[in-house]
Amino acid sequence: MKNVIAIVINLALVILLEACESKRNPLPYYGETEIVSVQQADGSHNEQLRYMPVPKFLLTNQDSLPIKRSDFEGKVTIVDFFFTECPSICPMLTSQMARLQKEFDNAGLREKIQFVSISVKPSSDSPKTLRAYAERLGADLRNWTFLTGREEDIYPLAEKGFFLTAFPSDSAQGGVFHTDQVTLLDSEMKIRGYYEGTSTKAMDSLFIDAKDLITSLNHP
Repeated sequence: MKNVIAIVINLALVILLEACESKRNPLPYYGETEIVSVQQADGSHNEQLRYMPVPKFLLTNQDSLPIKRSDFEGKVTIVDFFFTECPSICPMLTSQMARLQKEFDNAGLREKIQFVSISVKPSSDSPKTLRAYAERLGADLRNWTFLTGREEDIYPLAEKGFFLTAFPSDSAQGGVFHTDQVTLLDSEMKIRGYYEGTSTKAMDSLFIDAKDLITSLNHP
């Protein structure tokens, strides 16, 4: 009898947990918007607000290969801005990214997620430098890309594309003032969340939200 009661209780807990998961609010959208006209079944048109993906870009990865936005479309993507000589927030930021990469790998989701780290000090972060940094970090380059390029491309991408701070500053450690926020993008490269990259709690939330996006991608 006790075994039967235990089974019933366990089933009830499973149902309750699944119900809680189903009640999770969908992630919001962030970024630029546009008004589009959508045709209805009766032939009429309604205007709807649509969020735009992050802007197109062309940067260079750790292997000196050209990388563009479309290379990441179709998968959930986690993006941070950093530079290899950063003495302040970057070591903790990149270690949290590395931790999350292992978490997704342990969850069997490596093929479903991508990590992207964009240097905000390209003058010193050559592809060779980025690769050496990634190797020291122990990053799995199968789904973690390190990018560099021109300042005139990267700073506008950070500030106007991701709505994050990145600019040269004589008062900042390392010569560049930049955000510690990590951005979550869906499979259409639309912004779905910002997370404090130096916070374990915030990055744990990112892990959960990214898994939700992966689930919705598999089961629309």
